[in-house]
Amino acid sequence: MERKEEEERKTTAQREEEEEEEGKMTTAQREEEEEEERKTTAHREEEEEVDEDEEVEGDEEVEGEGAAADRPDEDKDAAVMKKKMKFKDSKFVPGIIYLGHIPPKLRPKHLRNMLSVHGEIGRVFLQPEDTHVRRRKKKSGLRRCDFTEGWVEFRDKRVAKSVAASLHNTQMGNRKRHRFSADLWCIKYLHRFQWTHLSEQLAYQRTVQQQRLRTEVSQAKRETNFYLNNVDKSSHMDKDRKKRRRDGGQVDDKMWDFTQRQTEDEIQMKKKKKKDSISQKHLDKARLIQQKSQSNVSLLTKIFNSNQSQ
Repeated sequence: MERKEEEERKTTAQREEEEEEEGKMTTAQREEEEEEERKTTAHREEEEEVDEDEEVEGDEEVEGEGAAADRPDEDKDAAVMKKKMKFKDSKFVPGIIYLGHIPPKLRPKHLRNMLSVHGEIGRVFLQPEDTHVRRRKKKSGLRRCDFTEGWVEFRDKRVAKSVAASLHNTQMGNRKRHRFSADLWCIKYLHRFQWTHLSEQLAYQRTVQQQRLRTEVSQAKRETNFYLNNVDKSSHMDKDRKKRRRDGGQVDDKMWDFTQRQTEDEIQMKKKKKKDSISQKHLDKARLIQQKSQSNVSLLTKIFNSNQSQ
């Protein structure tokens, strides 16, 4: 009995010390401590089973007292383990990284195999190329569908941060014969970004595209209906004119008065004429100035000649 009480005191003292140390330890140390606690609890349960067998052989009253003392401790251990398991489950927050460059022929399964080495991967989404680009490729003979950008979800955001920091601007393949060894990773960790944000963005882009298609289709229908209505009107007007001519009535041929837009040749000719008229004005001015200067020269010669004669 005394040995049992001493063991219980030791175990309680150890538990108190462990709880004080757990408050000071980091998350990594907590994980190691949890594994050690599991081992100690398993070992303790084995010892308790052995002690109980010995006490059953010795004395029934002592067995009852030991069982009453052990049950609250077991309940406490179970509560502590549940709290730790809840804490362990809640601390794993998913993180998402953004891939700005996706090389040709890279598929989601290749990306998953390449990044699953660093940590557990959840969902993967790669944005396919635009429909216009795909049509152009089909015309040229290429039928494969390539991707432009992508998002990858890791189960733990700490792993996602370390992957973005370590792999950014590095080669995709370590070996030279690797298919994507010539390409570089372009990775960025998206802070406080969730997968629901991505799904909402994609749904919004889809609705915008559908709305754009609807407006284009409605505009095309409006144009075709306007053209067909004008064709019908012109046919009715032609029939009315023919009837009037047949009956001998007066037909007013409607003349459209509008100014036609000038052609490029007419614009150039107009500019050329304008330049010629400006140059002709300059020439006329130059002649007038020259004539005036000649008259002034004759006057000056007369004045100077009269001075010399005197």
